Amino acid sequence: MYQQIRELSGIELFRVGATNLTLGGVAGALLLTLIFMAAAWIAGTAVKRIRQRTREGSAALYLTEKLLSYGLVIVGIFFGLSTLGLDLSSLAVFAGAIGIGLGLGLQGIVKEFVSGLVLISDRALHIGDYVEMPDGTRGLVQEIGPRATRIRNNDHVYLLVPNSKLIENTVINWTLRGDTRRIHVQFAVAYGADKEKVRDAVLAAARDVPFTMPDEGARKTQVWMTGFGDSALNFELVVWPTLDAVKRPRAMQAAYTWAIDDALRQAGIEIPLPQRDIRIRSFFGEEGDDALAALRLEKRADAYEPPPQPTHNDAAEDLMQPEPPPEPEQLDSEEREASSR
Repeated sequence: MYQQIRELSGIELFRVGATNLTLGGVAGALLLTLIFMAAAWIAGTAVKRIRQRTREGSAALYLTEKLLSYGLVIVGIFFGLSTLGLDLSSLAVFAGAIGIGLGLGLQGIVKEFVSGLVLISDRALHIGDYVEMPDGTRGLVQEIGPRATRIRNNDHVYLLVPNSKLIENTVINWTLRGDTRRIHVQFAVAYGADKEKVRDAVLAAARDVPFTMPDEGARKTQVWMTGFGDSALNFELVVWPTLDAVKRPRAMQAAYTWAIDDALRQAGIEIPLPQRDIRIRSFFGEEGDDALAALRLEKRADAYEPPPQPTHNDAAEDLMQPEPPPEPEQLDSEEREASSR
């Protein structure tokens, strides 16, 4: 039996240069490569589990996970070729030709792979960061893969962004550092409104929104008058919300807009519509009440408007719900059994 195995392993398959490649040599090389690939999977899975259970140093652990996984596979392939008895230096010309072909065909994949490593090592982007792309796309970073970065927007739609796009373009990272960001919410009131009354009403409303940060130093909630419109005075609410609210910009803007509308209505401040005033100075020589009498019109009493009632701000309530954390990578059945122990 042993003799038969030796005979089978010694069967020559083909020749590369001065080296005869036998069945046993190829089998040994494949076995060694598979061992390194299994080691890469085990090491990567172990580091991934540690990373999923810790918050500090997650970027370094993510980089370690990827380098271990890719590095052990590459080392396994190298040792597999050496096990075959190949003189790797003799393959330089052949490898150069193959390298040129692969470089032309796989340059895009290599580019994305290197870009992913740069993103991880540069620490400008972390798992859980809220980013904005040049086209206005926003979302939460879920995973930085070898080819693309997976981003989940606020509608729970997943986007695959090539890693090189995150390096070559200007990307806004809303949550890189700090615990808040300054937000501008535009609104307008009718001409003739008391500016101080507008300011006090809107400031009180903004501070009552539960995710508004308290005033501290230069970080203050303010109301700016920004210009004169065609039919309105233009204002901006300048406010510092929590970082969790910043991650959901549309809901945040909706919550503040709702609060501003409630405050202006309760204060009796008119929210203007585009309008034009037409004044009749005289009607066939008659003016004022005489002109109205000539037109058979009477002055109408102002319509009764009931006092505004408190309203329910759905956007503010929605923003107070906790944001789900970045979803971990899918585990297979063996990993799930191991993690449940």
